Amino acid sequence: RKEVRLMPLSMMEQGDVRSIMEFRGQEEMKRHLQDLGFMKGEKVRVVEENPGGMILVVKGVKIALNRALANRIIVTD
Repeated sequence: RKEVRLMPLSMMEQGDVRSIMEFRGQEEMKRHLQDLGFMKGEKVRVVEENPGGMILVVKGVKIALNRALANRIIVTD
């Protein structure tokens, strides 16, 4: 049985691809992320990262996200 490893999206590195597992935070924030295309089970890829935030691709769309929000998205490999 493979162990499922969870981590915040903010820990991903450039080129990493992982699946979204859950969101941590208030409903309003979760809805905002879902409106941007972040859905459970969806693959997310890190295109670029810097101290302030990350450029991600979700559903073929590039999205810039700050680290605080990226920290609330839990991903798995």
